[in-house]
Amino acid sequence: MRAAIVHYWLLNMRGGEKVVESLCRILPDADIFRSHRVTPSFLNPLRKRYRSLLPLMPMALEHFDLRGYDLVISSESGPAKGVLTSSNTRHICYCHTPMRYLWELYPAYLHDWTRSSLKRALMAPLANYLRLWDFASAARVDEFVANSENVSNRIWKTYRRESRVIHPPVAVESFCWKPAQDYYLMVSELVTYKQLDYAIACFACSGRKLKVVGDGPEYRRLKALAASNVEFCGRVSDSELHDLYARCRAFVMPGEEDFGMTPVEALASGKPVIALGRGGVLESIPVRDPEAGFFYPEPNAEALSAAIDRFERVEPSIVPGALRSAAARFSETVFIDRMTKLIAQEGAGSWP
Repeated sequence: MRAAIVHYWLLNMRGGEKVVESLCRILPDADIFRSHRVTPSFLNPLRKRYRSLLPLMPMALEHFDLRGYDLVISSESGPAKGVLTSSNTRHICYCHTPMRYLWELYPAYLHDWTRSSLKRALMAPLANYLRLWDFASAARVDEFVANSENVSNRIWKTYRRESRVIHPPVAVESFCWKPAQDYYLMVSELVTYKQLDYAIACFACSGRKLKVVGDGPEYRRLKALAASNVEFCGRVSDSELHDLYARCRAFVMPGEEDFGMTPVEALASGKPVIALGRGGVLESIPVRDPEAGFFYPEPNAEALSAAIDRFERVEPSIVPGALRSAAARFSETVFIDRMTKLIAQEGAGSWP
Protein backbone atom coordinates (compact mmCIF):
# COMPACT_ATOMS: atom_id res chain seq x y z
CA MET A 1 0.00 0.00 0.00
CA ARG A 2 1.43 3.37 -1.03
CA ALA A 3 0.47 6.02 1.54
CA ALA A 4 0.74 9.80 1.89
CA ILE A 5 0.25 12.02 4.94
CA VAL A 6 -0.91 15.61 4.38
CA HIS A 7 -0.47 18.16 7.17
CA TYR A 8 -1.38 21.85 7.16
CA TRP A 9 2.04 23.07 8.37
CA LEU A 10 5.16 21.55 9.92
CA LEU A 11 6.72 24.45 11.79
CA ASN A 12 6.54 23.52 15.48
CA MET A 13 5.98 20.42 17.60
CA ARG A 14 2.48 20.86 18.99
CA GLY A 15 -0.42 18.42 19.20
CA GLY A 16 -1.07 18.13 15.46
CA GLU A 17 2.59 17.46 14.70
CA LYS A 18 2.69 14.76 17.39
CA VAL A 19 -0.21 13.03 15.63
CA VAL A 20 1.77 13.14 12.37
CA GLU A 21 4.77 11.67 14.18
CA SER A 22 2.65 8.74 15.41
CA LEU A 23 1.13 8.25 11.95
CA CYS A 24 4.68 7.99 10.60
CA ARG A 25 5.31 5.13 13.04
CA ILE A 26 2.22 3.34 11.71
CA LEU A 27 3.16 4.07 8.07
CA PRO A 28 6.98 4.28 8.07
CA ASP A 29 7.21 4.42 4.27
CA ALA A 30 4.61 7.16 3.83
CA ASP A 31 5.43 10.38 2.00
CA ILE A 32 4.60 13.59 3.82
CA PHE A 33 3.10 16.47 1.90
CA ARG A 34 3.35 19.79 3.24
CA SER A 35 12.59 11.91 9.54
CA HIS A 36 10.60 11.14 6.11
CA ARG A 37 10.39 12.29 2.54
CA VAL A 38 8.68 15.66 2.92
CA THR A 39 7.18 17.44 -0.08
CA PRO A 40 6.36 21.08 0.81
CA SER A 41 3.92 23.18 -1.17
CA PHE A 42 5.00 26.16 -3.28
CA LEU A 43 4.19 28.34 -0.23
CA ASN A 44 7.15 26.92 1.69
CA PRO A 45 9.51 29.87 0.95
CA LEU A 46 6.98 32.13 2.72
CA ARG A 47 6.59 29.88 5.76
CA LYS A 48 7.71 32.58 8.22
CA ARG A 49 4.45 34.40 7.40
CA TYR A 50 2.33 31.24 7.43
CA ARG A 51 -0.54 32.85 9.39
CA SER A 52 -1.16 35.17 6.42
CA LEU A 53 -1.12 32.46 3.76
CA LEU A 54 -4.50 30.83 4.44
CA PRO A 55 -6.23 32.32 1.34
CA LEU A 56 -3.57 30.65 -0.87
CA MET A 57 -3.63 27.25 0.83
CA PRO A 58 -6.53 25.77 -1.22
CA MET A 59 -4.53 26.42 -4.40
CA ALA A 60 -1.34 25.00 -2.84
CA LEU A 61 -3.08 21.83 -1.64
CA GLU A 62 -4.79 21.19 -4.97
CA HIS A 63 -1.39 21.58 -6.65
CA PHE A 64 -0.10 18.34 -5.07
CA ASP A 65 0.01 15.30 -7.37
CA LEU A 66 -1.34 12.39 -5.30
CA ARG A 67 -1.95 10.00 -8.18
CA GLY A 68 -0.76 6.50 -7.41
CA TYR A 69 -1.43 6.61 -3.68
CA ASP A 70 -3.70 3.95 -2.20
CA LEU A 71 -4.18 5.79 1.09
CA VAL A 72 -4.09 9.49 1.98
CA ILE A 73 -4.38 10.62 5.61
CA SER A 74 -4.88 14.34 6.11
CA SER A 75 -4.11 15.84 9.51
CA GLU A 76 -6.47 18.75 9.73
CA SER A 77 -7.31 21.84 11.68
CA GLY A 78 -6.64 23.95 8.62
CA PRO A 79 -7.44 23.13 4.98
CA ALA A 80 -5.35 19.92 4.60
CA LYS A 81 -8.34 17.73 3.69
CA GLY A 82 -8.74 19.74 0.47
CA VAL A 83 -6.19 17.71 -1.52
CA LEU A 84 -7.41 16.05 -4.72
CA THR A 85 -7.18 12.26 -4.84
CA SER A 86 -8.01 9.54 -7.35
CA SER A 87 -11.35 7.75 -7.23
CA ASN A 88 -9.68 4.56 -5.98
CA THR A 89 -7.72 6.32 -3.22
CA ARG A 90 -8.98 6.04 0.34
CA HIS A 91 -8.86 9.43 2.08
CA ILE A 92 -9.04 9.47 5.90
CA CYS A 93 -9.10 12.87 7.59
CA TYR A 94 -7.89 13.03 11.20
CA CYS A 95 -9.61 16.25 12.23
CA HIS A 96 -8.36 18.27 15.21
CA THR A 97 -11.20 20.74 14.57
CA PRO A 98 -12.90 22.44 11.63
CA MET A 99 -11.11 25.73 11.04
CA ARG A 100 -11.97 27.82 14.09
CA TYR A 101 -11.37 31.20 12.47
CA LEU A 102 -13.86 30.41 9.67
CA TRP A 103 -16.61 28.77 11.68
CA GLU A 104 -17.16 28.70 15.44
CA LEU A 105 -14.82 31.57 16.38
CA TYR A 106 -15.33 33.70 13.27
CA PRO A 107 -17.61 36.31 14.94
CA ALA A 108 -15.06 36.77 17.73
CA TYR A 109 -12.17 37.10 15.26
CA LEU A 110 -14.09 39.62 13.17
CA HIS A 111 -15.64 41.79 15.88
CA ASP A 112 -13.59 41.33 19.07
CA TRP A 113 -10.04 40.24 18.26
CA THR A 114 -9.25 42.04 14.98
CA ARG A 115 -8.17 45.57 15.86
CA SER A 116 -7.58 46.84 12.31
CA SER A 117 -10.64 48.07 10.40
CA LEU A 118 -8.85 47.39 7.10
CA LYS A 119 -8.17 43.81 8.14
CA ARG A 120 -11.83 43.35 9.10
CA ALA A 121 -12.93 44.68 5.71
CA LEU A 122 -10.64 42.25 3.88
CA MET A 123 -11.50 39.32 6.13
CA ALA A 124 -15.24 39.15 5.35
CA PRO A 125 -15.08 38.29 1.60
CA LEU A 126 -12.05 36.02 2.07
CA ALA A 127 -13.75 34.14 4.90
CA ASN A 128 -16.89 33.67 2.81
CA TYR A 129 -14.84 32.19 -0.07
CA LEU A 130 -12.86 29.94 2.29
CA ARG A 131 -16.00 28.67 4.06
CA LEU A 132 -17.52 27.64 0.72
CA TRP A 133 -14.28 25.88 -0.27
CA ASP A 134 -13.89 24.25 3.16
CA PHE A 135 -17.43 22.86 3.16
CA ALA A 136 -17.09 21.58 -0.41
CA SER A 137 -13.71 19.97 0.29
CA ALA A 138 -15.22 17.93 3.13
CA ALA A 139 -16.95 15.88 0.41
CA ARG A 140 -13.49 14.74 -0.79
CA VAL A 141 -12.98 12.80 2.48
CA ASP A 142 -14.05 9.16 2.71
CA GLU A 143 -13.83 8.89 6.52
CA PHE A 144 -13.52 11.50 9.24
CA VAL A 145 -11.76 10.74 12.52
CA ALA A 146 -12.22 13.29 15.33
CA ASN A 147 -9.76 13.83 18.16
CA SER A 148 -12.62 14.09 20.70
CA GLU A 149 -16.38 13.87 21.08
CA ASN A 150 -16.28 17.66 21.26
CA VAL A 151 -14.74 17.88 17.78
CA SER A 152 -16.98 15.11 16.45
CA ASN A 153 -19.95 17.33 17.29
CA ARG A 154 -18.29 20.26 15.49
CA ILE A 155 -17.65 18.12 12.39
CA TRP A 156 -21.34 17.24 12.24
CA LYS A 157 -22.38 20.85 12.85
CA THR A 158 -19.97 22.21 10.20
CA TYR A 159 -19.87 19.55 7.47
CA ARG A 160 -22.87 17.30 8.30
CA ARG A 161 -20.49 14.30 8.31
CA GLU A 162 -20.32 11.45 10.82
CA SER A 163 -16.96 10.72 12.47
CA ARG A 164 -15.45 8.26 14.88
CA VAL A 165 -13.37 9.40 17.85
CA ILE A 166 -9.73 8.42 18.37
CA HIS A 167 -8.03 10.57 20.99
CA PRO A 168 -4.60 11.94 20.03
CA PRO A 169 -1.40 10.32 21.33
CA VAL A 170 0.40 11.57 24.43
CA ALA A 171 3.79 10.15 25.42
CA VAL A 172 2.53 9.65 28.98
CA GLU A 173 5.37 7.31 29.95
CA SER A 174 7.96 10.06 29.35
CA PHE A 175 6.57 12.29 32.14
CA CYS A 176 7.36 11.98 35.84
CA TRP A 177 6.34 13.46 39.18
CA LYS A 178 8.62 15.54 41.41
CA PRO A 179 7.85 17.42 44.63
CA ALA A 180 6.10 20.69 43.87
CA GLN A 181 7.82 24.03 43.91
CA ASP A 182 5.89 27.22 44.48
CA TYR A 183 4.53 27.97 40.99
CA TYR A 184 1.62 27.20 38.69
CA LEU A 185 2.14 26.37 35.01
CA MET A 186 0.51 27.28 31.69
CA VAL A 187 1.70 25.77 28.38
CA SER A 188 0.13 27.35 25.32
CA GLU A 189 0.65 29.14 22.07
CA LEU A 190 0.24 32.84 22.82
CA VAL A 191 -2.76 33.55 20.58
CA THR A 192 -6.04 35.29 21.30
CA TYR A 193 -8.43 32.33 21.34
CA LYS A 194 -6.45 30.61 24.10
CA GLN A 195 -7.80 33.33 26.47
CA LEU A 196 -4.61 33.63 28.51
CA ASP A 197 -5.18 37.31 29.31
CA TYR A 198 -7.60 36.96 32.21
CA ALA A 199 -5.53 34.15 33.75
CA ILE A 200 -2.35 36.25 33.65
CA ALA A 201 -4.23 39.20 35.14
CA CYS A 202 -5.61 36.91 37.86
CA PHE A 203 -2.14 35.73 38.89
CA ALA A 204 -0.68 39.24 38.64
CA CYS A 205 -3.34 40.42 41.08
CA SER A 206 -3.10 37.49 43.54
CA GLY A 207 0.70 37.38 43.75
CA ARG A 208 0.80 33.62 43.15
CA LYS A 209 3.75 32.57 40.97
CA LEU A 210 2.99 31.52 37.38
CA LYS A 211 5.27 30.24 34.63
CA VAL A 212 4.03 30.56 31.03
CA VAL A 213 5.60 28.33 28.38
CA GLY A 214 5.05 29.21 24.72
CA ASP A 215 5.35 32.02 22.22
CA GLY A 216 3.13 33.78 19.72
CA PRO A 217 1.72 37.08 18.45
CA GLU A 218 0.05 37.95 21.77
CA TYR A 219 3.34 37.99 23.72
CA ARG A 220 3.68 41.78 24.09
CA ARG A 221 0.06 42.32 25.08
CA LEU A 222 0.15 39.51 27.64
CA LYS A 223 3.50 40.65 29.00
CA ALA A 224 1.97 44.08 29.65
CA LEU A 225 -0.73 42.45 31.82
CA ALA A 226 1.78 40.56 33.95
CA ALA A 227 3.57 41.42 37.18
CA SER A 228 6.94 40.24 38.50
CA ASN A 229 5.43 36.99 39.79
CA VAL A 230 4.51 35.92 36.22
CA GLU A 231 7.45 34.50 34.24
CA PHE A 232 7.34 34.03 30.45
CA CYS A 233 9.64 31.11 29.61
CA GLY A 234 9.22 31.18 25.81
CA ARG A 235 9.72 27.94 23.93
CA VAL A 236 11.64 25.36 25.95
CA SER A 237 13.23 21.97 25.22
CA ASP A 238 11.32 18.75 25.90
CA SER A 239 13.46 18.01 28.96
CA GLU A 240 12.87 21.50 30.37
CA LEU A 241 9.13 21.20 29.73
CA HIS A 242 8.95 17.82 31.46
CA ASP A 243 10.74 19.27 34.48
CA LEU A 244 8.39 22.28 34.60
CA TYR A 245 5.38 19.93 34.57
CA ALA A 246 6.94 17.68 37.22
CA ARG A 247 7.67 20.50 39.70
CA CYS A 248 4.58 22.71 39.34
CA ARG A 249 1.81 22.83 41.93
CA ALA A 250 -0.93 22.54 39.27
CA PHE A 251 -1.53 23.14 35.59
CA VAL A 252 -3.81 26.00 34.48
CA MET A 253 -5.79 25.99 31.21
CA PRO A 254 -7.94 29.12 30.80
CA GLY A 255 -9.27 28.54 27.26
CA GLU A 256 -11.65 26.07 25.64
CA GLU A 257 -9.68 23.38 23.83
CA ASP A 258 -10.69 20.93 21.10
CA PHE A 259 -9.26 18.06 23.18
CA GLY A 260 -6.32 19.33 25.22
CA MET A 261 -3.11 17.30 25.21
CA THR A 262 -1.42 19.58 27.74
CA PRO A 263 -3.84 18.63 30.57
CA VAL A 264 -3.06 14.96 29.89
CA GLU A 265 0.67 15.76 30.06
CA ALA A 266 0.02 17.42 33.44
CA LEU A 267 -1.88 14.34 34.68
CA ALA A 268 0.98 12.12 33.48
CA SER A 269 3.24 14.26 35.67
CA GLY A 270 0.99 13.64 38.67
CA LYS A 271 -0.29 17.21 38.70
CA PRO A 272 -3.94 18.31 38.86
CA VAL A 273 -5.54 20.61 36.28
CA ILE A 274 -7.38 23.88 36.92
CA ALA A 275 -9.40 24.56 33.77
CA LEU A 276 -12.35 26.30 32.19
CA GLY A 277 -15.00 23.57 32.26
CA ARG A 278 -15.82 23.54 28.56
CA GLY A 279 -14.76 21.56 25.49
CA GLY A 280 -12.37 18.66 25.23
CA VAL A 281 -10.89 18.97 28.72
CA LEU A 282 -14.09 17.41 30.05
CA GLU A 283 -13.03 14.26 28.14
CA SER A 284 -9.32 14.31 28.96
CA ILE A 285 -9.67 14.93 32.71
CA PRO A 286 -11.66 12.38 34.77
CA VAL A 287 -14.71 14.38 35.88
CA ARG A 288 -15.45 11.68 38.47
CA ASP A 289 -12.13 12.37 40.19
CA PRO A 290 -12.43 15.68 42.10
CA GLU A 291 -8.67 15.73 42.75
CA ALA A 292 -7.73 15.54 39.05
CA GLY A 293 -9.68 18.49 37.67
CA PHE A 294 -10.80 21.75 39.25
CA PHE A 295 -13.23 23.24 36.76
CA TYR A 296 -14.80 26.67 36.75
CA PRO A 297 -17.79 27.86 34.69
CA GLU A 298 -16.88 31.23 33.15
CA PRO A 299 -13.69 32.61 31.53
CA ASN A 300 -12.93 35.36 34.02
CA ALA A 301 -10.44 36.04 36.80
CA GLU A 302 -12.98 35.69 39.62
CA ALA A 303 -14.06 32.18 38.59
CA LEU A 304 -10.44 31.09 38.07
CA SER A 305 -9.41 32.47 41.45
CA ALA A 306 -12.22 30.54 43.17
CA ALA A 307 -11.07 27.30 41.46
CA ILE A 308 -7.48 27.88 42.61
CA ASP A 309 -8.75 28.40 46.17
CA ARG A 310 -10.63 25.07 45.97
CA PHE A 311 -7.48 23.33 44.76
CA GLU A 312 -5.30 24.79 47.51
CA ARG A 313 -7.69 23.61 50.22
CA VAL A 314 -7.23 19.95 49.19
CA GLU A 315 -3.71 20.12 47.72
CA PRO A 316 -2.04 18.10 50.55
CA SER A 317 -4.42 15.14 50.04
CA ILE A 318 -3.88 14.71 46.28
CA VAL A 319 -2.33 11.37 45.27
CA PRO A 320 0.01 11.82 42.25
CA GLY A 321 -0.04 8.11 41.36
CA ALA A 322 -3.80 8.17 40.83
CA LEU A 323 -3.48 11.10 38.42
CA ARG A 324 -0.70 9.39 36.48
CA SER A 325 -2.85 6.25 36.11
CA ALA A 326 -5.71 8.36 34.72
CA ALA A 327 -3.48 9.56 31.87
CA ALA A 328 -2.62 6.06 30.61
CA ARG A 329 -5.71 5.74 28.37
CA PHE A 330 -4.30 8.48 26.12
CA SER A 331 -0.95 6.81 25.48
CA GLU A 332 0.61 6.63 22.03
CA THR A 333 0.25 2.82 22.17
CA VAL A 334 -3.55 3.15 22.41
CA PHE A 335 -3.62 5.67 19.53
CA ILE A 336 -1.45 3.51 17.26
CA ASP A 337 -3.53 0.42 18.00
CA ARG A 338 -6.82 2.14 17.16
CA MET A 339 -5.52 3.91 14.03
CA THR A 340 -3.86 0.71 12.78
CA LYS A 341 -7.16 -1.15 13.09
CA LEU A 342 -8.95 1.64 11.20
CA ILE A 343 -6.40 1.64 8.38
CA ALA A 344 -6.56 -2.15 8.14
CA GLN A 345 -10.31 -2.14 7.54
CA GLU A 346 -11.07 -2.92 3.93
CA GLY A 347 -12.96 -0.36 1.93
CA ALA A 348 -13.62 3.29 2.62
CA GLY A 349 -16.36 4.03 5.09
CA SER A 350 -16.42 0.64 6.85
CA TRP A 351 -17.34 1.12 10.49
CA PRO A 352 -16.73 -1.18 13.46
